[in-house]
Amino acid sequence: MKEPARILVVGGGYVGMYTALHLQRKLRRGEAQVVVVDPEPYMTYQPFLPEAAAGSISPRHVVVPLRRILPKCHVVIGEVTSIDHAGRTAHIKTLAAEEEGTGTIDIHYDELVLAPGSVSRTLPVPGLADFGIGFKTVEEAIGLRNHVLEQLDIASSTRDPAVRDAALTFVFVGGGYAGVEALAELEDMARYAARYYHNIEPGDLKWILVEATDRILPEVGPEMGRYAVRELRGRNIDVRLETRLDSCEDRVAVLSDGSRFPTRTLVWTAGVKPHPVLAATDLPRNERGRLTCAADLRVEGVEHAWAAGDAAAVPDLTSPEPGKECAPNAQHAVRQARVLAENILASLRDRPLKNYEHAYVGSVASLGLHKGVAHVYGRKLKGYPAWFMHRAYHLSRVPTFNRKARVLAEWTLAGLFKREIVSLGSLENPRAEFELAAGTGRHPEAS
Repeated sequence: MKEPARILVVGGGYVGMYTALHLQRKLRRGEAQVVVVDPEPYMTYQPFLPEAAAGSISPRHVVVPLRRILPKCHVVIGEVTSIDHAGRTAHIKTLAAEEEGTGTIDIHYDELVLAPGSVSRTLPVPGLADFGIGFKTVEEAIGLRNHVLEQLDIASSTRDPAVRDAALTFVFVGGGYAGVEALAELEDMARYAARYYHNIEPGDLKWILVEATDRILPEVGPEMGRYAVRELRGRNIDVRLETRLDSCEDRVAVLSDGSRFPTRTLVWTAGVKPHPVLAATDLPRNERGRLTCAADLRVEGVEHAWAAGDAAAVPDLTSPEPGKECAPNAQHAVRQARVLAENILASLRDRPLKNYEHAYVGSVASLGLHKGVAHVYGRKLKGYPAWFMHRAYHLSRVPTFNRKARVLAEWTLAGLFKREIVSLGSLENPRAEFELAAGTGRHPEAS
């Protein structure tokens, strides 16, 4: 009897989760085993991170448990450190392997799907590694929310004007989706929270958006990008175009236009780069470090290796521009996952493969509560209609009916009741209180 093929899916994000989901639905009994490897036991729906940071959505509802949605797959929580595709072997570091001191475990496979996603792209800016805050994971989003609210507490209780000014200055670097939506949502939240502080006015808060190019939100087009700038500036947000962050040493943001802003909050959202695991494989990559793929999502020149999403350079067959690649965004990733799964099934069953072909339909972006911009199917929307479309689109795309219902319920309740403005910063060090009680020396002055 023929052994079932083993399909190894590296990554549990958009591409990895949806590919495994389609495979578990379509595979015949005993045809193949699907193994999904990811460092986290959940998939994060990243478009909802800004709303999670603002408190509009519970963090639990921004993530989808992999084991629940993939019951027919074998989910391994670990990090792939390297892949020997010639030997069909992936080397994986798991929590158990760390505890046992055994290093890594090896998983052998017949078909490989590489979908590890991307990581934040940082630059050698002095002080960035020490003081920068990312915005790519749910942990970072919730940590940033707690941090912003803590700055209001610091500003309210200090008598030092320099400390107060630094606490109330918030610098965001990067004018793409992540930076603009995170800033807009958090500014909304902080402005609302300021009403509960007797000595802080909304006008005391200083918000600065730094973008190296001449526009923000390039995905929604130049006209909507200019509208977004006007909207943000109308809310007293300082938008600096064609400006770079030169340094943030000693908690002072120094910009390329000569401006200096003492700040305790510097959020870095200036782009992403391919996951480092791609460099630890024997698979071909392009000059930007992404896997070189054919239109059918096979890695070029290699058998039994597939890729899609942020990790893959996939030709855009709908573009009139020769050599153009699909943008590494969620819209393409979800659709590529379906084609990828169908092609793996076709390969196992000796059937012809089909190419990925999808015309980009447009983009939507939130600029805070009841404000947004959209450019969809050639139509341009702004204000409330764009914000409503943003919510409706992402509600339709978030995986599982369970999550859709919970998110919709939270939005409904948020419209009926006041915002939550509680900071739970102690969550980041949950043992602090017990250490203090146990006298471990965390506060030597305590008896």
